[in-house]
Amino acid sequence: MPLFDVLLLIAIALIAWWVAGEGFCGAAVSLLAVLFSGLAAMNFFEPLAEWLETVFPPNTIWSNSADVIALVGLFVVGVVVLHAATRRALGGEVETHPLIEEPGRWLCGAATGYIAAAFLLTALHTVPLPREFLGFTPERKNLFGIAAPDRQWLGFTQYVSEHVFPRNITVADGRGGTLSAKRVFDGAIHVTPDGGVEYRSSFPIRYAERRGPRAAE
Repeated sequence: MPLFDVLLLIAIALIAWWVAGEGFCGAAVSLLAVLFSGLAAMNFFEPLAEWLETVFPPNTIWSNSADVIALVGLFVVGVVVLHAATRRALGGEVETHPLIEEPGRWLCGAATGYIAAAFLLTALHTVPLPREFLGFTPERKNLFGIAAPDRQWLGFTQYVSEHVFPRNITVADGRGGTLSAKRVFDGAIHVTPDGGVEYRSSFPIRYAERRGPRAAE
């Protein structure tokens, strides 16, 4: 049993337990804060990381960690600000019916734990560590081979950027003309031979190649 999978499961359980302890209202607030902060961080961390690389001394642990510092930093700030602002707007604890309170707080806690772990697992791809460590492998389903929270989170982020908050752009079609496409997170645009547009993701592969070669089987 890979050690990394056990640690990931423990992280999910601890976050779920801590969030559920806030009650249904607090857990729901935490869930929304984690969800929206994660989406915002994924969409804005790359420009911030590029700026940080110009601020930090080159070829140091700080400059090499600019991506994860920007990604996790934006996430933490977003969670703290959104959580505090929402609780302040509510003006205190909101009472709910006991039949809703108990299952609701644990459901929101479990969802928050899974989403937070999925985000942090995604952020782990950007950390300047060996390509594989403690059983973590970019290509593997790192939750006991059952689920890949990082790829699920990346897919969700891409779906939101493509369908919920789309931004249309114009790209060359390779024939002297142009095509309308959507600006998608981690979606490199490729024009197909029939003149269509497809989006190809590369987030795990790009960061895995930066960390080093794949270990021998």
